[in-house]
Amino acid sequence: MNVLSIGGSDPSSGAGIQSDVRTFTSLGVHGLTVVTAITSQNTVKFSKTEQVSSSMIKDQLNAVFSDFTVDAIKIGMVYKSSVIKAIYSELKNVKVPIILDPVIRSTTNGSLIEKNALNAYKKLLFPLAFVITPNVSEAEKFTGFKILTKNDALKCALKIRDLGAKNVVITGNQFEKGRVDDFVLENTTHYSISGKKLQMVNHGSGCNYSASLAVAIATGKSLREAVKFAKNYAYNSIKNSKKFGKGIPITNFKKSEIEKSLSDSILDFKNLKNIYSLIPECQTNFAYSKPHPKSIRDILGISGRIVRAGKSVNVAGNLEYGASKHVASAILAVTKKFPLIRSALNLKYDSKIIKKFRDGGLTVLSYDRTKEPSHIKRKENASVLWGIKNSIKNIIKPPDIIFHRGDFGKEPMIIVFGESPTDVIKKIASIL
Repeated sequence: MNVLSIGGSDPSSGAGIQSDVRTFTSLGVHGLTVVTAITSQNTVKFSKTEQVSSSMIKDQLNAVFSDFTVDAIKIGMVYKSSVIKAIYSELKNVKVPIILDPVIRSTTNGSLIEKNALNAYKKLLFPLAFVITPNVSEAEKFTGFKILTKNDALKCALKIRDLGAKNVVITGNQFEKGRVDDFVLENTTHYSISGKKLQMVNHGSGCNYSASLAVAIATGKSLREAVKFAKNYAYNSIKNSKKFGKGIPITNFKKSEIEKSLSDSILDFKNLKNIYSLIPECQTNFAYSKPHPKSIRDILGISGRIVRAGKSVNVAGNLEYGASKHVASAILAVTKKFPLIRSALNLKYDSKIIKKFRDGGLTVLSYDRTKEPSHIKRKENASVLWGIKNSIKNIIKPPDIIFHRGDFGKEPMIIVFGESPTDVIKKIASIL
């Protein structure tokens, strides 16, 4: 998956395209860039801006679109009217969701857009936006409205939508003490996504927010889910801010041990020889649980799937808690009896694969889906729990493999279990 960032260069990598690429990489997508301006700034001060020529911006855009499939576009810093016109001319017919992140001033108080370019910005770029993400001060500047209440935010968002943006997210509203709201105007509805306020000055959270929002939209999330995802990502990046230089801390997204382990093992899985041949029709998910999970919300999985693409596999989606239903349900059933088992992955059913697992000394169990009670079949996500519980109820040793041969309209499946994602990978690698 490819996400394009159009914006200014920040040598500190706290914001701008460098920050966007860091975000894209942390979320497992390939970042493409088109540089609109070069800034001289660090964590202490903002010194200078040098504009990239309009023709060079057009050439960069042509280079990207002639070679890559782009799944989403984020537009950040655009300094002059000439740049805005160049971007508009190249993107006006592009059928890709555009996330427009207005940046007027940097955290270190540098001007990121000329005053006489604001009208061109509203006239040309607003209508391109699938969603626009101004913070409170930016929204107020574009509309002339003061935002003190949710009703003020609604008026402001309606005005911005009247200027052409399809959806509006006004970030950083403080309607309640200790909380920060993102006010969303989506089509004809509006709502707020609220979160805890962190009392920290930082460099880069706005870019983190809009870049992660672009990734979420590219992966097919609804706008509401994408906003929640971006808010959570930005919150964690602020929480893990680090003082890399002498001035303001730079946001820093730090993966938990569970996230890092699962992410690394997904890459290992993709690199297994001929693994594409073991991807089922329903595709593959890979999940890893917190210790003693109470529900699938405590289990990290892929929001999409690991999918077969010819003779290779790709990851479609991001790592999220509660994202995997079937594989997570299987883990939930097993870990209640065997707490050390916290990870699992599903593979295509093949009797030869089952034999290899058995020959390798692994504990292989099964259940018969044709015997599943009708009331279980009618209940969403109950089939996996029923099958796994039945297969392990009389055993005293943790299972390595549990499989079923399917039923009418149900694909047969193998699930590989382990204490960790690394353990799961080792078991799969042993039969290849």
